Amino acid sequence: EKIIIGGGMVFTFLKAKGLNVGTSLVEDDFVDTAKEVMAKAEKLGKTILLPSDIIVADKFAPDAETQVVAADAIPDGWMGLDNGPATTAEQKEFLSDCKTVIMNGPMGVFEFEAFSKGTFGIVDILADLTKEKGAITIIGGGDSVAACEQSGRAGDMSHISTGGGASLELMEGKVLPGVAALADK
Repeated sequence: EKIIIGGGMVFTFLKAKGLNVGTSLVEDDFVDTAKEVMAKAEKLGKTILLPSDIIVADKFAPDAETQVVAADAIPDGWMGLDNGPATTAEQKEFLSDCKTVIMNGPMGVFEFEAFSKGTFGIVDILADLTKEKGAITIIGGGDSVAACEQSGRAGDMSHISTGGGASLELMEGKVLPGVAALADK
């Protein structure tokens, strides 16, 4: 019903909306796909939440100069490396009534402390949803698992798997070779 786009994928979607993304990571080959996804979501009445604010940096480094800017005001020569604080607050509200949440990928470059708040913020949101509201939280992918473990909240999630890509393929309805092999026994 709801989708949050975070991490490096955000900038392809922002570019698809015609916004300046500075030197942020963009998959130019998927800008049209992002446009199609947003159009399909709108047609189906589904909501895609993109960041309203971004933590940008002048370089990809732990000691980079940073600033928080609106998602539609990323300066030339700067790159987005994390969600801003307003976005994390919006994500908490957006997910507050969800019964099942699947996370597949971090919100920012959480390996660098300056860009970890968005990822650890969403991890806290999901862990709290599980503990306080009984939501089912499924964490897929090595980076997502690492973020949950580093935050100390891994034990608060319903399910954690390092198989992020495989998890997405399973949800798509694809047959996974390892699962098929077990079914044949």
